[in-house]
Formats: sequence, structure tokens, C-alpha cells
Amino acid sequence: QVQLVESGGGLVQAGGSLRLSCTASGKIFSPNDMGWHRQAPGKQRELVASITDRGSTTYADSVKGRFTISRDNTKKTTYLQMNSLKPEDTAVYYCRAQGYDTGWRKYDSWGQGTQVNVNV
Repeated sequence: QVQLVESGGGLVQAGGSLRLSCTASGKIFSPNDMGWHRQAPGKQRELVASITDRGSTTYADSVKGRFTISRDNTKKTTYLQMNSLKPEDTAVYYCRAQGYDTGWRKYDSWGQGTQVNVNV
């Protein structure tokens, strides 16, 4: 069973920064893909950023130039550095990891979510 544990959410003023972390555990190889999605009240969940095990990244247009995703494969951990935060970044942020367990079964797992609130 794959577990994803997120941390780093909280309350910040507009223009401030936060860093989210997500660590995968279980009988798994380092995830092929790791990413962050977010869901604001009344809105659909959307992709924020993702990163492959080789370091290729994808960003939503709304966060390009402000957010940076990175990962440490040895720790099975991904990070999301969020700078110049805006009130519209307020949402629950979810970590997602996809890959294979040690029995070569594919998994696609989500974290429990961490709340990010950005005040004006």
C-alpha cells in the first residue's frame, strides 16, 4: 500500500511564500511521476505542477514563474516552492504519485491534502 504524507500548508499574506513537501512510502520504487493538484471551494481539482523521475516538469499557466516543483528520488519526496502567492492560490493542495510497487503493480495514489490560505 502506498502512502503519501504532505506537509507545509498554512496561512500566508499575499506576496508571501510557502513550501509544500510530500513523501511517498510503502513497498514501492521511486515514483515515476509526482505532482501537485489543488482544489478551491466550488471548483474542480486542477493540476498545479508535476515532475518525472528524470526531472521533466509541467506547470499550470497560472503558476508559471512563481511556483517551482522539485524532487529527491532517494527520499521519494517532492517539493513545491510557492512564491508571490496570490489570494486565488487559496485551495487544498493534493500530492499525487504514480509508479510501480516492488511487485511491479502499477499505483496511482493521492495524499490527504494540505490547506493553503492566502490573505489579501
